[in-house]
Amino acid sequence: MSLSLNGNGNSRRPSPLRPASHSSAFESTMAAMDEGVHPVIHTGRVAVITGAASGIGRAAALELAKVGMKIAIADVNEETLNKVGAEVTKVVGEGNVLVVPTDVSKLEDVVRLRDKVYEAWGEVAVLMNNAGIGLPSKSWEGIDAWRKTFDVNVFGCVPWLSAQLFHSRCPMADSVLNVQQTFVPSIIHQENPAVVINTGSKQGITNPPGNPAYNASKAAVKSLTEGLAYELRNSVPPANVTAHLFVPGWTWTGMTGDKGDAEKPAGAWTAQETVLYMLDYVRQGKFYILVPDNETRREIDQLRIMWSAGDLVEGRPALSRWHKDYKALFDDYVREGVAQLE
Repeated sequence: MSLSLNGNGNSRRPSPLRPASHSSAFESTMAAMDEGVHPVIHTGRVAVITGAASGIGRAAALELAKVGMKIAIADVNEETLNKVGAEVTKVVGEGNVLVVPTDVSKLEDVVRLRDKVYEAWGEVAVLMNNAGIGLPSKSWEGIDAWRKTFDVNVFGCVPWLSAQLFHSRCPMADSVLNVQQTFVPSIIHQENPAVVINTGSKQGITNPPGNPAYNASKAAVKSLTEGLAYELRNSVPPANVTAHLFVPGWTWTGMTGDKGDAEKPAGAWTAQETVLYMLDYVRQGKFYILVPDNETRREIDQLRIMWSAGDLVEGRPALSRWHKDYKALFDDYVREGVAQLE
């Protein structure tokens, strides 16, 4: 069986087409967002960003502030969060920023965050779940790392669910599901449109060897965000809310080695570049936001995803891309796919 995106079914090693709305030049995705044009991302509307004390969360807060949005930022690191709050205030002005130290693995903290935002501004236009840790893990050992990774990246100790599945206490960290289940029931009743952006990972799609707990947790984020998008799309009455799966490329943040004094690797994007790319695709209404970087272009990511799907469809060994008997075939597949683009 062959996999193809061009519909002719003849190519054993197909290549995805370039997105019609973008050239290959990165500059085309970096255009400034026009204030007052997009119904969600524009002056006066409200963004809530978790994990906002650093990295992608901080960059998102600053970029949305530049558009003129009101910004509520949350993170467990109060000292660093306050510094980011001061930065955002310089951009959008006092009265337009809420700094709410929050451990979003604690349901009561998330409820308090929601209540503060609605008491201050009465709505949420952008809910950005920017969660994740990546502890070392192995498939047959390190159960504590597995528990903490899933608690942080997925469950956040939604009290009954975490207790039933893991019999563990809640860590001090972020949670996609906890924030989603607290905010979305309020957001869907708003008159104005809104978006929910969940941060996933390419590792949750192509599943590279090395950290199975992180990969599995981010695969769960992908699945729950797809489910959210379907339920919002088919709700009765219709919800004026869309969901988006944000999948960053190699982004230079504290999680990937940026400790403040190291030089950014040439292959990585800055958090600002990654966020601007994401926001451009949200404006287009895209669900899957697969972000490239200076080392891996979008089309390479697409080929890798197609190959991974082919493991199941064509009966290859699991993770055949890294199998000694298939690695050369994968390399040929990518080479031929890239050649079709040139």
